[in-house]
Amino acid sequence: MTTTTRIKLSTMMFLEFFIWGIWFVTMGTYLVKNLHATGVQNATAYATQALGAIIAPTFIGLIADKYFSAQKVLAVLHIIGAILMYCASKATDFSNFYIFLLLYMLIYMPTLALVNTVSFKQMLNPNKEFPLVRVFGTIGWIIAGLLIGWLGWEQSGSLVLTFTTAAVASLILGLLAFSLPDTPPAKRGQKISLGDVFGLEALGLLKKRSFLVFFLASLSICIPLAFYYNFTNPFLNEIGVKKAAAIQSIAQFSELAFMIAMPFLLIKFGIKKILAMGMLGWGVRYILFAFGNAEAGYWMLLGGIIVHGICYDFFFVAGQIYTDNLAGEHYKNAAQSLITLATYGVGMFIGYTVSGPIVDHYQTSASIHNWQNIWLIPAGIAVVVLILFLLLFKDKAPANNSGTDSIAPISA
Repeated sequence: MTTTTRIKLSTMMFLEFFIWGIWFVTMGTYLVKNLHATGVQNATAYATQALGAIIAPTFIGLIADKYFSAQKVLAVLHIIGAILMYCASKATDFSNFYIFLLLYMLIYMPTLALVNTVSFKQMLNPNKEFPLVRVFGTIGWIIAGLLIGWLGWEQSGSLVLTFTTAAVASLILGLLAFSLPDTPPAKRGQKISLGDVFGLEALGLLKKRSFLVFFLASLSICIPLAFYYNFTNPFLNEIGVKKAAAIQSIAQFSELAFMIAMPFLLIKFGIKKILAMGMLGWGVRYILFAFGNAEAGYWMLLGGIIVHGICYDFFFVAGQIYTDNLAGEHYKNAAQSLITLATYGVGMFIGYTVSGPIVDHYQTSASIHNWQNIWLIPAGIAVVVLILFLLLFKDKAPANNSGTDSIAPISA
């Protein structure tokens, strides 16, 4: 891979996640303060991510994989996304905002797979080269949070600028994408079924008890996870934390640190303990949020944010590694698609759906919530999932690491 290509791919990754991070973290606060949204409306807005995750495999599998080069699809989607994000910034009520946001997320979520596709196509050794490119995505998310804090958009009531900034960045990435190396459709001329798109051929893996327990735990743990994404920023701003978005970017630094340590920790503790620590992390996080405050308990808030590296890496990244090893070469892609659909799609959608009414239920006045009771609910869910996982999961790796034993292909 040439230096020019590496720079282009790194810039692509930076912009891809800067675009998402610049508005996603603070959208809940924007909706409450600017559009006077309820908790249910807030959660409904965040649920567009889950809907996009459900639709994304269809888009990629049936369009990008068969008919058009990935970089061209990426370019067109981000240019359209720039228009939709700008329109969302001009919406004066939640209903209009939601329409533009839903359309935007339906076309943004597929781009997460497209940037990976474009990157992998240019690499001879993805295991070594991809992390050095993908890390710029995390940096982009961090810079987005620091920028919001540095410019004081939360305190000044200027969060609408996060959407216009995202629109500009999306336009830049759209134009840049046309100059990316050609990545022709990998399955042009091939017949692709819905079973291929959604990874349904990997359903045979559910016959294995360990994978079934892991699958159900992955789906279930995403229910409390949704509380973090859509209500942490409104929570921090409501209790008086200054530059909350910038403080939240600490989570990505934690994610980077634990990502580097992951290979060593997996060898030391094994997959079951690592997955369990990841689920425990979510319970600990919400307990810290429940009893923390912007004064003497500020350290608890920071602790809840710092533990993100354990919450995310120890479950989701480790889970992807576990799935990859268990599935075997033939079912790798299908198994990963199935887990993604279950977690970021179905699990997150359920989480967003139940979190909104809970937050509204514990609203004590026009702008005040009983956050302690709110956070203890996802903490309890995470602990229950953890206990069931520890009781039911048996860490038994495939004997031949092929992952093909006792797997019955399922097509649709």
